[in-house]
Amino acid sequence: MSDFSPSDRETELSERTRKFIRDKVIPFENDPRNGPRGPSDELLRQLRDEARRAGLFAPQVSSRWGGLGLTHSESAAVFRASGYSLLGPLAMNCMAPDEGNMFLLERVATPEQQERFLRPVAAGSCRSTFFMTEPHPGAGADPDQLQTTAARDGHDWIINGRKWFITGAGDARVAIIMARTDAGATLFLTEMDSQGITVERLIETIGDTMPGGHGVVQLDNLRIPSDQVLGEVNQGFRYAQLRLAPARLTHCMRWWGAAQRAHDIATDYANVRRAFGKTLIEHEGVGFSLARNQIDLLQCRLMIDYVAWLLDKGQRAGAESSMAKFSCAETLFTVVDRCVQILGGQGVSHETVVAQIFQGIRGFRIYDGPSEVHLWALARRLARDHSRRATIQE
Repeated sequence: MSDFSPSDRETELSERTRKFIRDKVIPFENDPRNGPRGPSDELLRQLRDEARRAGLFAPQVSSRWGGLGLTHSESAAVFRASGYSLLGPLAMNCMAPDEGNMFLLERVATPEQQERFLRPVAAGSCRSTFFMTEPHPGAGADPDQLQTTAARDGHDWIINGRKWFITGAGDARVAIIMARTDAGATLFLTEMDSQGITVERLIETIGDTMPGGHGVVQLDNLRIPSDQVLGEVNQGFRYAQLRLAPARLTHCMRWWGAAQRAHDIATDYANVRRAFGKTLIEHEGVGFSLARNQIDLLQCRLMIDYVAWLLDKGQRAGAESSMAKFSCAETLFTVVDRCVQILGGQGVSHETVVAQIFQGIRGFRIYDGPSEVHLWALARRLARDHSRRATIQE
């Protein structure tokens, strides 16, 4: 069993990331180029240049693609530090969906596909997106409802369907598309400017700071050559699960950093602001809330580190990552909510970054599986385990 002691490399990287976020990223949070949909292309290029100079750009990918080849445990430390500013993961090119897409492409794509689709995303010269979610009656939390189809046509595939809430669709260049095939689902790679892809509109959401927004995309007779199938035909659900467990965890890492930022701001305020003859933190209602935050942040960090350790050991950790996603999404939201309450009027204004964190973290309880779906899946697992044990005892 790991004692979770950080390696020297992990310690150095996390300290370097914290310094980078504090000195180079946070000063740009109030830059006029950082708008309602996040940073402009100009600002993002500037931030990414800073990340490259700091040796922190796309740290999760291997050195072949310009990164540091972090382990999951090392990623936990670095990604938490990056999330201390909402601009941090974007600056470091370790933000969803690009980070998850790079993870999948490194492990499944052919060398030719990696050169064409992975290299430009890892280099930050373009962004990527993942086409899975569909409007009713299509796939959402239940991927088995997948309606988009892919049919063979000679050496090509013809894809038809409609997707929505496709993060980054507004300005992505690379797309991974999930479509139903004859015996399951298959993943396909293509460029967003391919004939047959139409971004109909962008959906406005709360806390929407993602460049490229969340798109509604129509796929009409999209022709994709067979050499752009990602992995094996009919294995799309398996590959999606390969991507999903680590991607769930990296969301937890980044939002942990944001929740810690909110907690720090609220703590500073509570130690200075006075009411009824003493500082706010001396009032139990405030002091106890901040104490609970400390407890919750530690519990979430330990769960993240545990699941990262399992992944580094080569385990799938599907159930454990689901537990972490549920626990971190619910708990970190509560942490930030307490911070809003402590800050009072400042908490619901944009005088600090806390309101923006609060709006953004609310969505974390929904994407990559709503909290209720994770509980349902875990309950099903308990039922299967019980049934298996009962059969053995008979």
